[in-house]
Amino acid sequence: MSLDLPSDTYVSALHHNEARTPPAVVGAILVISALASAGLFWLVYWHPPSDVAGTHLLFLPALNAVLNGLAAVALCFGFAFIRRANIPAHRAAMFTAFVFSTLFLVSYVTNHALHGDMKFHGTGAIRPFYFALLISHIGLSMVALPLILVTFFLSLSGRFPIHKKVARWTFPIWLYVSVTGVIVYAMLAAYR
Repeated sequence: MSLDLPSDTYVSALHHNEARTPPAVVGAILVISALASAGLFWLVYWHPPSDVAGTHLLFLPALNAVLNGLAAVALCFGFAFIRRANIPAHRAAMFTAFVFSTLFLVSYVTNHALHGDMKFHGTGAIRPFYFALLISHIGLSMVALPLILVTFFLSLSGRFPIHKKVARWTFPIWLYVSVTGVIVYAMLAAYR
């Protein structure tokens, strides 16, 4: 596009490009997310743990909870910053949340590869509450992954109007998954 276009034409073209999201990118994000979710499901429920004795890296579940908690804090700061129209601080907070969530995912995969799935030993009324929370956490985490990636793609590619629309869904889901991850860990730790 030539820079000597009239400003109205340039702005119109810019908004036209911002409004369109390449279907191939969204498709690739959905495929990657589906493969990642399937891989995690296999790892958690079918892969035999490599550290059956449970002697290596026993701090990983607590680290997972800390990373989820830090992601939640960064998300809240990011939300507060964008409400004040502080875009540089918002961007920094959201990248921080993304880094914490990525480190969580690496730690989570490592923990499950080593130790397998942790069993919940609570009984009574707490048991159905735990499983309802866990099911919502797992289900929304599968939704959160592609939403987070699409939201970041839209921001990094300058598609801000649609980024804002998608982020309205991404933020509460990502925050819920981060917070419930901490609660699930706390419940597992309390009912060993």
